[in-house]
Amino acid sequence: MPHTTPPPLPALPDLGTQADRLIGLGVSELAGLTAEEVRSFAAEARAGAEGSLLAVHPRALPASALAPLLRHAGRPGFVVTDMSDVDLFAPTAVELPDGPLYLVDGVDRGDHLSNRSPGEALPALTAEGRTPLLLTEGMHWVLQTPDVLVRNHCFMTIGSRLHKANGSWDARTPAIWISNGTGRDGRERRDAPKVGWCWWNNRHTWLGFASTTDRRRPAA
Repeated sequence: MPHTTPPPLPALPDLGTQADRLIGLGVSELAGLTAEEVRSFAAEARAGAEGSLLAVHPRALPASALAPLLRHAGRPGFVVTDMSDVDLFAPTAVELPDGPLYLVDGVDRGDHLSNRSPGEALPALTAEGRTPLLLTEGMHWVLQTPDVLVRNHCFMTIGSRLHKANGSWDARTPAIWISNGTGRDGRERRDAPKVGWCWWNNRHTWLGFASTTDRRRPAA
């Protein structure tokens, strides 16, 4: 794909607005949370949380439940057919806060790392003091700001990986991008948010590496 300059990242809404969106989409109910619990967490966390992303722990709400709620160009999201095990891609070398809700700070799409393989991008993120997003965190980002997905400027979420029974890593690495409506996706899914995968050692000019500076819950 031709190289283009990515547009500025859309700003995240304030936490109260994010909470209302999760409630309106049914995310809180799917995660076994009441609307009051989500709103109370957002209100408690609001101080010093400008630009933070409100996320549900993947233990409470897996990727497969989030995917249909994603939207781009009016199309619902989907998981590719050869990733039926999407919920087995677990946090890897990432420490998550306890509790069903937490904040993800300083999210970035990692456009500057495009055309690197995941194996090449991971040490670069570490050197920057950042950790890669989980797949579910990336999906929450798209839920709140659908315009973060831009053709030729989508992203991988290499904080989620699948550890196989034989002790090795599955070479598939989760990513979120925009479907072209070709092949098994089907024409009706053109422009839809697509949860898929790329090989660990492959490079893609159109995929950055989404990351964060911190994950936390508000101090008690």
